Formats: sequence, C-alpha cells, structure tokens
Amino acid sequence: MGKLQSKISYHTTKYRADGSVGQPGPAGASQQHSPAHTDAVTSVAALKPDLCVSGGRDKSVAVSSWRSGAALRRFIGHEREVTKVTSSLDSNRVFSASRDKTVMMWELQGTSGPSQHFPGHDLVVTGLAVSPDASQLCTGSRDNTVCKWDTETGECLGRAAISRNLVTHLCWVPGEPYVIQTSEDKTTRVWDSRELQVAHTFPAKQHIQTCCDVSQDGRYCLSCSSGSAGHGAEATLWDLRQTRGRVCEYKGHFQTTTSCVFLPRGPTLAPSIATSSRDSTVKVWDQDTAGKG
Repeated sequence: MGKLQSKISYHTTKYRADGSVGQPGPAGASQQHSPAHTDAVTSVAALKPDLCVSGGRDKSVAVSSWRSGAALRRFIGHEREVTKVTSSLDSNRVFSASRDKTVMMWELQGTSGPSQHFPGHDLVVTGLAVSPDASQLCTGSRDNTVCKWDTETGECLGRAAISRNLVTHLCWVPGEPYVIQTSEDKTTRVWDSRELQVAHTFPAKQHIQTCCDVSQDGRYCLSCSSGSAGHGAEATLWDLRQTRGRVCEYKGHFQTTTSCVFLPRGPTLAPSIATSSRDSTVKVWDQDTAGKG
C-alpha cells in the first residue's frame, strides 16, 4: 500500500470549504469558484468521467466538473433537503431523493425543471439506485418500503414492505437485475428487481448498516456500520456468489462509518476500498488483507 499512498499524495487535488481548488504540487496556484450549494452537501455521485452530481440542504441538485471544481448546472424543485443523488454513467439523466418524500429525474441537457416525478413514499426517501440502462429506478425509504419505477413513464412497477426495514442505502449490481440494500435493522439485503423480492439476506450485524457499494465486476458488495468509541464502525466485504457469510472486515474507525466505496483498479494497484467516518477520517484499505494505506 506504500506505492498507493505515494501516488495518492502526489496526485490529490484539494477542495477547500471556501470554494477554491488547490492544484497538484506544492507550488500550484489556486483557482476561485463559486460554491455549488449554499448549505451543507448531503450526497455526491459520479455522473461522467469528468462530472459529478451533488445534493444539499439548500434543496438543490448541482452538476459540477471534477477537473475545474466549477458548478455547471443547478436544478431546483424539491421542497426539502436533498438526501441522495445518483445517475447512470451511460445516460444524461440525474436522479435525486428528498426529505419531501419524492424522487425527481433531471435531464443534463434539458430544461432546469424535473423531467419526471416519482411520488409514493410516506416518509423521507433514503435509498436511490438506477439500472445501468437508466430504464428503471429503485427507491427506499424510512417507511420500510422499497419501490421500483419506470423512468420513462414515472409508473410504480412494484412496492415491497418489510417490517422495521428502514432503508439507509441502495446500489445496483452492474450487469445484473439485483439491488443491494442496507438498513437500520442491521442487515444487508439482495433484492431481485424483476419481481421486487428479497433474494438473499446476509447475517445481521451488531450495528445499523449505513451504506453499501458493489464492485465493478459485480462479485462483491460492501456494507458499513454505525458505532462509537471504537465499537462497531467497521466495513464488511460480502461475496455475492457465495453468500454464506462475510469475506473480510475493515476495522479502525472510532465513530460511525458513513460511506464505503470500491476504488477503481489500476494495472499495478491491489484491489482497494475507501471508507469515511464521523471520526473525521477517510481510510484506504487493501481489499484482500484489510491493511490500511
């Protein structure tokens, strides 16, 4: 992991709270940009190789450039804080969920208003996952339900409710009809989107599962846990092909682990994951050995 650390520290671009962007290298001059949001940013996701989408407490959705840090488009339509954003990398569509109980679809090249609404949840929408071809959308909520939608028509294609299944995150398995879901009931579920039925439930953990991610090859999924004072707050690797138990655990955070993600693989880099926590740290781990970078 030493080589990975040195590459990260050399190539990292620093994004500051005042909106300025520090260029790589000790002598790089900074460029000034207006902030994409006027309040706290609550969610961020990749849109294209050079773009990202973010949602905030200011009720807005912003599309920004990874390279310049500049906000290119801003969508306004939600009545309350945006909780989740996502997109399909093969389309120009952006999706956002909100505390106003709705989900909206936005066209990157379209008008500033939403091109589709997806109302139907009874409480805040906390999970959002779009199929690779952007034709279907899965949403989850604190109302214990998961819904499937047709993105063209806005029609609800299915609705499933499980007692105490307070959804925290959703992600779609690449190339498969399966959706991974984490919950406040401490479990990670695999949904078959075709019938909107649970295909598998991993063994329950000791703490709330806060987030999940799927590897690009569709073989593994990650979940991460709440925790405090060094108890809990771990990330867990699961094998989606052999679903009898966990493969590996990544322990080292002292407070709730809020996010986990598989890092892109390079030709000379070992498979790695990253986790972020309320303990103010981001950790990079060797996927196979759980060694920290």
